[in-house]
Amino acid sequence: MRRPWNLIDVPVYSLITEDQCGNINMNICTYVSVSSLKPKTYCIAIDKTTKTYSNLSHNSLVVLQLLNKKNIQLVKILGKKSAYKYDKISYLKKNNFLNHISKLELLKYINSFISLNKKQIITTDTDHDLFIFTIDKYKVFSQENILTFQDLINNKIIL
Repeated sequence: MRRPWNLIDVPVYSLITEDQCGNINMNICTYVSVSSLKPKTYCIAIDKTTKTYSNLSHNSLVVLQLLNKKNIQLVKILGKKSAYKYDKISYLKKNNFLNHISKLELLKYINSFISLNKKQIITTDTDHDLFIFTIDKYKVFSQENILTFQDLINNKIIL
């Protein structure tokens, strides 16, 4: 039987962050929620032990990519490998998984992207902190074949 927090099917995203030297990182996010319409605001829970979390302590601008089912092969690389130990971006470039769109390096096949501006961090005594972002700009490419948490379960990426 699935755990209660895995019963709801949610979209799968990849968050692009940048370190102090301008190097980008991408991770996988499922703890993402729209939390306000005025201003348009997103909340994203980020694991405190990750490179993404470290990057967010230095930079306020990030890009949230809504993944397509065609991106499922990247979930193990972006979500199960640590950027502290593995160069995800080199892998993506070497295997031609990136597009340049609107002066951004984005994954191919994504359904949309949202440029976000960090506004607040809610720290917790758990493994994740909650980051609050406002929307800067966005672009929708497709509304079909959005990658979901259920797809990850069906493909045994998440058990």
